[in-house]
Parts: sequence; C-alpha cells; structure tokens
Amino acid sequence: MLISPNPGQSTDSKLLRQEAGLWLKQLRETRKLTQRELAERVNINYYTFISQIEAGKGRVPPESYQLWADALGVERVSFVKHLLAYYDPFTYRALFAEGQAEQAARR
Repeated sequence: MLISPNPGQSTDSKLLRQEAGLWLKQLRETRKLTQRELAERVNINYYTFISQIEAGKGRVPPESYQLWADALGVERVSFVKHLLAYYDPFTYRALFAEGQAEQAARR
C-alpha cells in the first residue's frame, strides 16, 4: 500500500521529506528495484544518494522528475504532484486545494 500525502497536515519539512522518502521507497520496492538499480535508471553515480532520499535527508532533484517517474513506472504529472505535496505543501495547496474542493462539490 502506498502512503498518501496529507497536504497541510504538517509543515515540518524534515518530517515531510521522510514521508516522501517512504513513498519513494515503497514505489521502488513495489517495482522490485534495488537502490543501485534505481540509481542507474535515474543516472546517479552513487546509489547511496537513493538511500539518503528515502531516509528524508535529500530530495529528488526537480530536473530529474521525468527520469524518476519513468524509472518507477509512474505518470510524470502524478509523480510531481505527489512530491510537491510533500516537498512544498503550501504551493501544493495553492495550486490544487480549490480544484479538489470543487470536484468534491460536483459529486
């Protein structure tokens, strides 16, 4: 089961990075990739960088979003939106909170 971000529940960036790391790790493990294999797919020389991201000590570089999405078998927009909820919850809410409320109201 994948962890879903809960935008706005916490603004503690360290905690949010850790949650993003867990989500990324679950995606990787679901695809049965090792950290080394993922590093190769996203053109990172050191697989330990994957470990740092999964531990919440780093972030996926924005210029690599497409590579990561492809490597993890996730549609790019969905991948970036999910990461944005963790990495920048204020921007996420500014961009998507109204749209979600409007969609819920239509149902």
